[in-house]
Amino acid sequence: MASADYSFSTFSKNAFYGELNARLVDMIDVGASQRIVDLACGTGGVTRLILERLRDARESVIIAMDQSTAALKQAMDDLKDIRNNAVEFVNTRVEQVSDGLKEKADTIIFCNAIHYIPDKDSLVAEISRALKPGGKFAFNTSFYEGGQHPESLDFYRKWMFKAIRILRKEYGLSPDKSQKVESRIHLSSNEYRGLVERNGFTVLRHEIDLVQVPIEGWLDISGFEDFIAGIMPGVPLQEASESLRKGVYQTFEELDLQYVPRNWLDIVAVRA
Repeated sequence: MASADYSFSTFSKNAFYGELNARLVDMIDVGASQRIVDLACGTGGVTRLILERLRDARESVIIAMDQSTAALKQAMDDLKDIRNNAVEFVNTRVEQVSDGLKEKADTIIFCNAIHYIPDKDSLVAEISRALKPGGKFAFNTSFYEGGQHPESLDFYRKWMFKAIRILRKEYGLSPDKSQKVESRIHLSSNEYRGLVERNGFTVLRHEIDLVQVPIEGWLDISGFEDFIAGIMPGVPLQEASESLRKGVYQTFEELDLQYVPRNWLDIVAVRA
């Protein structure tokens, strides 16, 4: 790779990913006089989507939260063209969202990251504490049991076979399965629904989006540290990333693919 940056920012700029998150933002119907938390905001892609929908909404506040100071600084810079005093940037962990708020929120949105949290019940209970009665919690994820579309299974099998073969042949390395990370331990769609319901929420929307992911998406996700660690635990990032990317090219060419389907789970719930 040309850069040693293994952050999520490159993947997050894919058009299909922005469209998925825009759909989730639209599901929660953001409006005037709301306090909206963009949890794990990263470099501000979803914060931008919310801002664009609140251009004419008065007395609304967006709280962009992330544990990475570098990501928050980048978000501040990237949002200079549209942000105003209605945006607050807070450096905190997602598990401490209520501590980072001066007042309870009307809406908390958590895009494509809930699968990383080991104790999901504690997280959702904490989010409930951070919301006003009647407040909404919305999240999405493609890392759940059912995220792999049946038509994509041949792609995944061939991709992983090729990537691991490249890793062994070119670098003399193999994944260490004993180091499997949390994002690879998948809940089902119904288990995610049960997660929010047993923590005091009523589900308003529970939907699956079918997304056609182009080769650029697979190449970019192959350069993301958390994805690499999930697929090839215990392998140095550079060697694992290069093997995954080479495997993507070979698999797309062998199967003559333009896109690979992926399922994305969307849940919007309201606090009692």
